[in-house]
Amino acid sequence: MKRPILGVLLVLTFVAVGIAAAPPLTFHFSDVHAKNTATQTDSYAVNNAGVIAGDYVDSSNVQHGMILAGKKLTTIDNKKCQNTGNASGSISFFGINTAGAAVGWCNDINTGLADAFMYAKGKLVPIKYPKSMGTQANGINDNGEVVGMFIDNNGNGHGFLFANKKYTQINVQGASSTSAWGINNAGTITVYTGPLSNGSIGCSSSGPCASYLLKGKKLSKITPPKAGSAGTVVHTPNNKGDVDGTYFNSSGAAVGFLLHGGKYFDVSDPKGNLPSTRNDGLNDKLEMVGRYSPTDGTNHGFKATTK
Repeated sequence: MKRPILGVLLVLTFVAVGIAAAPPLTFHFSDVHAKNTATQTDSYAVNNAGVIAGDYVDSSNVQHGMILAGKKLTTIDNKKCQNTGNASGSISFFGINTAGAAVGWCNDINTGLADAFMYAKGKLVPIKYPKSMGTQANGINDNGEVVGMFIDNNGNGHGFLFANKKYTQINVQGASSTSAWGINNAGTITVYTGPLSNGSIGCSSSGPCASYLLKGKKLSKITPPKAGSAGTVVHTPNNKGDVDGTYFNSSGAAVGFLLHGGKYFDVSDPKGNLPSTRNDGLNDKLEMVGRYSPTDGTNHGFKATTK
């Protein structure tokens, strides 16, 4: 399905936070374990069948890509990837669609640049923005459209959409770097901005992140009311108008959130060294996945439901 080409984004509105009746939500949390011997599991995306994509670290401190369907684990490795456990740029998947196609990226073991790929039907297919210094694929919808970020020759980050075999830049006017994270079946894209550090956007009080929802050419800002000076990172838009992500509170700690029915809800795993929850993946059933950190400082995957 063809969509209008996206240019530099000029229109900015705010996502309304409704005071009117949004039903109360209670979240139920369970841990996500790739396998009993895994020392760490990172769950980044979940499709409507409940299949989770991400990564895990084994007992030898090697990181692997992960597709987890119930207790069935599919381990994906890429010979081009660095694979040191819990290291930024090791192989991971960040988006998965209904058909089970997953997208992700890693840092190339030889060049150190980001290599993006799609995993579908047992094969890895490269994704590369033309003439870029590295490409990161973060989200995929049921139409096979992919979003992410690429680094240009000047070291700046730009979001992108890959659809109909064409790449289109996504930029927020005035931002130092832009990344696109998720895309739903209607083509709505989650976008966030912030300073680039070591090939990824980081958030701090001196360099805050800002989050947006992109519909066509209309850019709406997402602003959880309890976000502090480090800002907000938006993640996945589902097909029913809900969005999840992570904000940093007044103390700089990470708190997951869900925007549902015009209202922001905190999503914070009680087993974490509160608050320390990143809310990454969301499906149409309001099932969410992410990571929390207990007192030992490691990352643990979680799944949260509203039933």
